[in-house]
Amino acid sequence: MAAFVVSIVARPSDKPGNDASQVPANYEFQYAVKDGDSGNDFTHLEDRDGDAVSGSYYVQLPDGRLQKVIYTVSGDSGYVAEIAYEGEAQYPPSEPPAYP
Repeated sequence: MAAFVVSIVARPSDKPGNDASQVPANYEFQYAVKDGDSGNDFTHLEDRDGDAVSGSYYVQLPDGRLQKVIYTVSGDSGYVAEIAYEGEAQYPPSEPPAYP
């Protein structure tokens, strides 16, 4: 059974009267998916206020580890990320090829 969660909140600007192209972006969102049948397990959260963006996401990797990323963007500084892994990579035992 799959579980899906989505939440998006657009926060109103504190500068009334400006058209949408002149109002700085101001929002937050999050979503999550967890599906036991396929093994998909990930989530993403982000918050933006003008040029300042912060967020995080995680994803369950096929090797069993959990990859976590925390990121920020501030103006023209670019995308700055901290990446961490939890768990130890596990690989299924490989079987030798069957030759006729």
